[in-house]
Amino acid sequence: MAAQKKGLGRGLDALLDPYSISLDEKESEKAGVLTVSVREIDTNSLQPRKQFDEDSLSDLATSIKVHGIVQPLIVKKKNNRYLIIAGERRFRAARMAGLNEVPVLVADYDEAQIHEVSLIENIQREDLNPIEEAAAIRFLMKQHDMTQEEVAARLGKSRPVIANALRLLQLPESVIDLLRDGSLSAGHGRALAGLSDETTIEQLAQECLKNGYSVRTLEERIKHLNDRKKTPAKKEKIVLSDELRDIEETFREALGTKVTLSGTNKRGKITIEYFNREDLERVYEKIFGKN
Repeated sequence: MAAQKKGLGRGLDALLDPYSISLDEKESEKAGVLTVSVREIDTNSLQPRKQFDEDSLSDLATSIKVHGIVQPLIVKKKNNRYLIIAGERRFRAARMAGLNEVPVLVADYDEAQIHEVSLIENIQREDLNPIEEAAAIRFLMKQHDMTQEEVAARLGKSRPVIANALRLLQLPESVIDLLRDGSLSAGHGRALAGLSDETTIEQLAQECLKNGYSVRTLEERIKHLNDRKKTPAKKEKIVLSDELRDIEETFREALGTKVTLSGTNKRGKITIEYFNREDLERVYEKIFGKN
């Protein structure tokens, strides 16, 4: 089958599907797959993934020893060397497996396309930590002047997913570090990103670590804090002076009903209660002296 380079508007699959081929010798020749020495290949310094899990690489290396590399690396030729566009994890595992040569497919991408393909390949296919993924999305948007809707379409994700990922980068640096090293999950980060006060965010992050909060528990904790903020604090009741208490009692005796004073000697209010129409008329007559 002939490999055809596709545009960058349909996500990673549109870019890499033609290259997802079995390394049957004849098919490899038709697809333009080359076998290149690992010493002639350079990694991409703009690779968004900065950490590679050694256990995962070891498992892949074991598989490569048995089955070889099923899918070639995508590279760009630069002078007499090759720059990895997609497949750095496979490249590292191949070296770990002791391979001297790896299959590659040379793509004629410009620098902008190299950046985009590398980012998309990592975001869609690599196990990036939440901060690496968010940083890659932000770089993709800035480097290629994309909106959230556009980058969502490229990655096959919804716009809210993209927005929530980017919000993680607004968290305090101490919390970002916890997401980066896996102490907190992306779910924890999204819950904390809904808060605005940095001190509260950092305190809750530490609570999560100390108490082993699940994402659901953290969300309930945040809801409880928000509910407390919404409930207005009760005003402290002013204690009446002895003089006002005496006056309050005098009113009660004179009117024959419950009378409540609130306030101070300078300002306040009197509340007179009645319990039916006849009681109201009786209190009225007491006050105005009518029979």
